[in-house]
Amino acid sequence: MHSDTAACDEPITARGAVAIIINRRGDLLMHLRDDLATIAWPAHWSLLGGGADDGETALDAIVRELDEEAGLAVQGLAELFEIRDERGSGQLITFFAAEWDGDETALPLAEGVKLHFFAPDHLDILTIPPFIRDGIHRYLAARPA
Repeated sequence: MHSDTAACDEPITARGAVAIIINRRGDLLMHLRDDLATIAWPAHWSLLGGGADDGETALDAIVRELDEEAGLAVQGLAELFEIRDERGSGQLITFFAAEWDGDETALPLAEGVKLHFFAPDHLDILTIPPFIRDGIHRYLAARPA
């Protein structure tokens, strides 16, 4: 894993994790966030994930967040890279990837408005936080053809 952050004098305190979940067709599972002024990136399509609790590893955080937000348990989560959410929460976000071929409409969504698989070609029409869009593009560019 490598980081896309520049060295800074302040300690990194806020961390989070998100998961790029793809199905066998290569579609990406996107999460429509609530439209609440109290959260980062309200009413944006994003990836499932969230902030790490004190002392929690990025892997533990994403496993917990997937379960809490959508009752989702996936096998083979692979850690990819880190990107800082410069224009939102300020967190350093660890990206993970995994495959899952279930029915997203059957998941018990506990946070947000909706889950939906989108083909990569359709992501450009969605309102997605810039750091999430960057992470998705980076992931897609690195995948074997």
